[in-house]
Amino acid sequence: MAPPLSYKEFIAALKSEGLTVFEEKTDGKSPEHHNRNHKGAWGPVNGVMIHHTVTKGHDATVEICRKGYASLPGPLCHGVICKSGHVHVVGYGRTNHAGLGDDDVFRAVVAESYMTNPPAANEAKTDGNRHFYGFECENLGDGKDPWPSKQYVAMVKAAAALLRAHGWKQKSVIGHLEWQPGKVDPRGFAMSKLRSDIAACLAKPAGKWGGVTTKAKLTLESLAKRVEALEAKVK
Repeated sequence: MAPPLSYKEFIAALKSEGLTVFEEKTDGKSPEHHNRNHKGAWGPVNGVMIHHTVTKGHDATVEICRKGYASLPGPLCHGVICKSGHVHVVGYGRTNHAGLGDDDVFRAVVAESYMTNPPAANEAKTDGNRHFYGFECENLGDGKDPWPSKQYVAMVKAAAALLRAHGWKQKSVIGHLEWQPGKVDPRGFAMSKLRSDIAACLAKPAGKWGGVTTKAKLTLESLAKRVEALEAKVK
């Protein structure tokens, strides 16, 4: 367990990995002051959670994650990772991204004790909004919307930045689908693969990881092209 990074440390960690970071203001104030801390504790922190947004479009995605909905007020995460590969910080502190999750998963993440994947989530008891940093990643989440390589690389680097700052390993990163029963996000890639790439990033000095291998990059790009071709046929 660890206290959360200060806001300045959080931003510095992201930038140290070579990420382009935008700090999105709310009512003229820094995202440092946009949170849900009045609804519960923020920290100790124990890991990083990855989501997909079920949205399309850069501006709309950032705005939804910043403001939230009537039934789920924002911020809905700490950072939004758009298809451009940029990270938009929309809040800092407790955010509405994780909800209640599985106790066994929580213990496995804290101990970094699982093998390839954490135990299956079958209950919702532990307050994830208190214990996890959250990144919402722009994607429709239908299994067809592609993940551009620059976005995927940014996801790896954003997670690695926080792990490096806390001295955690890749097993401190989980997907929402691994945390809460019934969730499917992020859809379109395996969390085990993401964790493997995060480990590769952590093996390099901050900002020195070159991204996914050429073979993996070509696979991601070829899958995106195949999806586009199939969609064109449907139209």
